[in-house]
Amino acid sequence: MIKKFTFSDFYSTTLISLIMTLNLIFNLILLLFSYIEPIISILFVLFMVIIVLLILKILKHPEIPNFWGEYFGTTLEATNVIVKIPAINIPEEKASNLVLSAHIDSKSQTYNTFWRVFFYKLWLFSGIALGFFYILFLIVFYLNLSFNYRITLYGAWFSVILISTSNIFLLFLNTTNKSPGALDNASGMAIVFELSSYFLQNPLKNFNIWLCQFSAEELGTMGSRIFVNEYESLFNKNGVLQINFDMVSCAYHEKNRIEYFNSYGVLIRRIIAPILSNYLERAAKVENLQIKGFHLSTGAHTDTVPFHLRRYEAIDITTKAAAKFSHTKYDTPDKVDPRVLAETCRLIRRTVLMIDNNFEKIKSKCFK
Repeated sequence: MIKKFTFSDFYSTTLISLIMTLNLIFNLILLLFSYIEPIISILFVLFMVIIVLLILKILKHPEIPNFWGEYFGTTLEATNVIVKIPAINIPEEKASNLVLSAHIDSKSQTYNTFWRVFFYKLWLFSGIALGFFYILFLIVFYLNLSFNYRITLYGAWFSVILISTSNIFLLFLNTTNKSPGALDNASGMAIVFELSSYFLQNPLKNFNIWLCQFSAEELGTMGSRIFVNEYESLFNKNGVLQINFDMVSCAYHEKNRIEYFNSYGVLIRRIIAPILSNYLERAAKVENLQIKGFHLSTGAHTDTVPFHLRRYEAIDITTKAAAKFSHTKYDTPDKVDPRVLAETCRLIRRTVLMIDNNFEKIKSKCFK
């Protein structure tokens, strides 16, 4: 199936720059009013909280242009490529669904994904530190405690400097179209193509299997968002699992291997797709393959996001080291390791077959 769609680039380009600019102004004004009148800074914080909540509300469904996307963004057209293989033991409309996906598009940035993630983390953790120092300052100030308030002000200033630095770098994270996109994401596309050829000859018994090449992932995961919107009623009724492939392998690197996101969170670690993670680990043992899970605090935005937002089990197969080259002109075919891609195909074939064979158990745990 060829599925064309349109979307606005406002949410993935202009809005990000707007958020970074507002954040920079907010931090400077916050410090200014701390010296003049702390109570005014509290009111200013409340005002900014309202602004942030409004921004988060419009970000919930960026695939729907609305007023901002229509009038302040550029309308673009893209295409999803989808193959659906119906289950053989259960009627198609009653079978559960398994999505294997990658994304078609690529992009370049001013600097690679590793540094983009670094600056996002610096921005996030410096913001947390600023909040801590500011709250401590207010407690000391209003309770008149015998504490050197300069420590809190110096801490706040240091946090603001780090936030402002990361803001400036993220503000000028220009995107162009110079990346060959070999790792990000021709590697994922190749895996989906290979799995397509296998499952066309070997359909699953209890799952419809969807083999998807999503477009506009680099512009806000628009392709996968529109896909989930279209089939949400089916997925809610019969259940869905997703395995997404994004930047798999990194030739010549010491950590050139199969990896996956197994947890996320800043202060509290939350397990990502525990059932899928378990089957991946079990399949790796059966196939005698090495697989490594790692934690993600911030910085990644993949085609699993629309699935996670609806609380579906979805997991990313990726190689962390590939961030060194992704989104740059150095993301070339020589960075892709065919051995790791072949091992990934073996791993996923085994994982999918084990899931299919344990359909009743999976259905009772995942699809409620």
